[in-house]
Amino acid sequence: MKRFIAAICAASLVLFCASLTGCQKQKEENELNVYSIIHDEETKALCDLFTQQTGIKVNYLRASTGELVNRVISEKNAPQADVLLGGATNYHIQAAKEGALESYASPIAADFPAYAKSADSTWTGFCVLTLGIGVNKTRFEQKFPNQKLPQTWDDLANPVYKNEIVMTNPLASSTAYLFVQNQLQRLGWDKGWEYLIALSQLVGQFPDSGSAPPKLLGTGEYSIGVAYLHALAKYKAQGFDIELIAPPQTVGDVDCISIMKNAQHPNAAKKFVDFILDAPAQGIMAEMTYTIPVNKNANVMPGSVSLEKIDLIDYDANKASAEKDEVIKKWSAEVK
Repeated sequence: MKRFIAAICAASLVLFCASLTGCQKQKEENELNVYSIIHDEETKALCDLFTQQTGIKVNYLRASTGELVNRVISEKNAPQADVLLGGATNYHIQAAKEGALESYASPIAADFPAYAKSADSTWTGFCVLTLGIGVNKTRFEQKFPNQKLPQTWDDLANPVYKNEIVMTNPLASSTAYLFVQNQLQRLGWDKGWEYLIALSQLVGQFPDSGSAPPKLLGTGEYSIGVAYLHALAKYKAQGFDIELIAPPQTVGDVDCISIMKNAQHPNAAKKFVDFILDAPAQGIMAEMTYTIPVNKNANVMPGSVSLEKIDLIDYDANKASAEKDEVIKKWSAEVK
C-alpha cells in the first residue's frame, strides 16, 4: 500500500510539473518581440491586426536598417527580439551569415518566386522594392525652366543640379545602399564609383531614413530625390506635386522577414511570419505603402508602378551582401 501511494504521489507530481511547464510555455508564446525596419504606422497596423487574430501581444522597436541589423547580429547568442521585419535581402543575408537567423520555410511562400526567398529559408520577401527618381515639378520648373526632367540615372549627374538632389545615407539606410549597388552593378566597380562620387557632390542632403526624400520632395525643399517608387507613389496619391520616373537599368529587391536563431518565442514568430506573408496582411501593406505584394493573391493599389513598366538589371543580392563592408568603408573614405 505504501508503495502504491508513493507511486500515485510521484505521478501526480510529474503531472503537476508538466502542467506548470505547459502554462509557462503558453504564457511565453502569447507574446512576441519584433524589430521593425518598416515605418511605424505600418508596423503598428500589422501588429495590432496580428494580435486581434491570434491573441498574441506584440512588442516592437522601430529603427533604421543599419541599427537593427547590427542589433540582431550582436544579440545572436541572446536575442532580444524574435523577428526582424523589413529590410532588403542583403541585410538578411548578412545576418544569416553571422549565424543570427533561424530557417523557416513558411507554407504560405510555397509558390513565391525564387528571388523572394532564400535557399536556406532564413528570410522571405513580402513586398517588392524598386528604386526610382522623384521630381517636385513646381520647384524643378522654377529652378530649371529650360531643362527636361531627368529620365535616367546618368541624367542625375548633371552639375546643374548641385544642391537640388536629396538621397539617403548608405551608412544608415538600406534604400541608399541598394542605390549604390544599383550603380556598381550597372556600371562596374570603377565606373560605378566615378559616378557615385560625382553624384555625391551634387547632393544637398543625406538623411538617414529612406522615407525622408519623398517627404522633402513633397514639401518642395528639393527638386529631385532618389527613393523607392512606392514611397514616391504614395506621396503623389496624397496630392503632393511629385512626378515619378522609373529610369532604365534600375534595381529591384524585396523587403524581407526573418526569425532570430534562439528566439524566445519561436512558435509565435512562425505564426507572425505566416501572417505577414499571407494575402490580407500584404494587401494592407500595399494599401498603406503602395508597395507591390509578393503574394499574387494580395490586392495592388491603383497608382502603384507595376513591375511590367520597369527595366530591371539582373541584381545580385549575394554580391551586394559580400561587398557591403568594403563599399561602406570606401564611401566613408571618399564621399565628403
